[in-house]
Amino acid sequence: MAVATDLLTKTDEQKAITEMVRQFVDNEIIPHAEEYDAKDEFPAPIVEQMKELGLFGVTIPEEYGGMGLDLTTYAMIVEELSRGWISISGIVNTHFIGSYLLMKYGTEEQKQYFLPRMATGEIRAAFSLSEPECGSDVQAIKSTATKDPETGEWVLNGQKMWVTNGLNSGVVFVLMKSDPKADPPYKGMTCFITEKEPGASVNTGKFAGLTIPPKIKKMGYKGVESTELVYDGYRCPPDRILGGEEAGLGQGFRQMMDALEVGRVNVAARGVGIAQRALELALRYSQERKTFGKPICQHQAIQFKLADMATKVEAARLLTYKAARLKDAGQRSDLEAGMAKLFASETGKEVVEQAFRIHGGYGYSKEYEIERLYRDAPLLLIGEGTSEIQRMVIGRKLIERNKI
Repeated sequence: MAVATDLLTKTDEQKAITEMVRQFVDNEIIPHAEEYDAKDEFPAPIVEQMKELGLFGVTIPEEYGGMGLDLTTYAMIVEELSRGWISISGIVNTHFIGSYLLMKYGTEEQKQYFLPRMATGEIRAAFSLSEPECGSDVQAIKSTATKDPETGEWVLNGQKMWVTNGLNSGVVFVLMKSDPKADPPYKGMTCFITEKEPGASVNTGKFAGLTIPPKIKKMGYKGVESTELVYDGYRCPPDRILGGEEAGLGQGFRQMMDALEVGRVNVAARGVGIAQRALELALRYSQERKTFGKPICQHQAIQFKLADMATKVEAARLLTYKAARLKDAGQRSDLEAGMAKLFASETGKEVVEQAFRIHGGYGYSKEYEIERLYRDAPLLLIGEGTSEIQRMVIGRKLIERNKI
């Protein structure tokens, strides 16, 4: 009889790395997250320690200075970081997507120029699709790239929105319309690698033409900045088209959608992480808090909540690992990544809410960690495609794979 493989089994390397990250989270992130959240302050000391641990180069190949680890191991790391504070995983997430784009589509010159510095965290990456008047409808973007016939440079103009790491990043992978007349529209889109000065609101010199307005004020997801980007005459040389001008022109939509596929695994892992932390907090509080002469965990109503929470966390974790392992095996995982992102993000929100309910009135107090989780969790329902978009993706892919 065949023996089923334990989908949660970790290699010795994965065990060592996740244990290292878990200790880092317990010692350096959880004790300080409330302070940074309250001030909406960038956690610079934590980020410096992450650089020392090599966490910005986890998936970057060793020849470029990274660890060369697979997506599954990265998802495990993201889960642990998100268990501490999803803002920390956000700092890594956009950087990871940028490195993925370079590794898969970049020219060798582009890889040599960017990846070694990205692996050390010397420069961090952001990526940008959304605009003020379009979110999920990426083909409706209005930002344009026009080639200057005299210099051969591409001139970028337009306004981008919801860019995580928009201010402190050193490079932004941005999607622009390079052929507004293309039909269908996605065939006229190109991904440009735009360098900028980290921390500068107004870029000058060779990066002139890129302005970053004040960061967007948010309900949660504090500490890491979400910004607009305003391109106004920004000049990008043709060798900074992702993959080079000859191979990359008009390929931006396809490249970005592929990156979102792995990005959805990333967001799924974040959902698992925040749900795991909420479950831990609920288990601890329900054993400490007493009503009617006994700990509330002994009341059946609370036990039912804990049972549902733990079951959903395990299911979300399994879906996430499956999607990651399929991608690592070189197989399409658009359906599985969509399922993982949909279920894990919804699970993150639901488990946090149940933990909030278990805490009762104290859950509404900023003295308890669950209050921060309650504000952070809804982000996952939106980032890397809303739940509604995931259902559209899943539905389409199910039909494609099961045609009669």
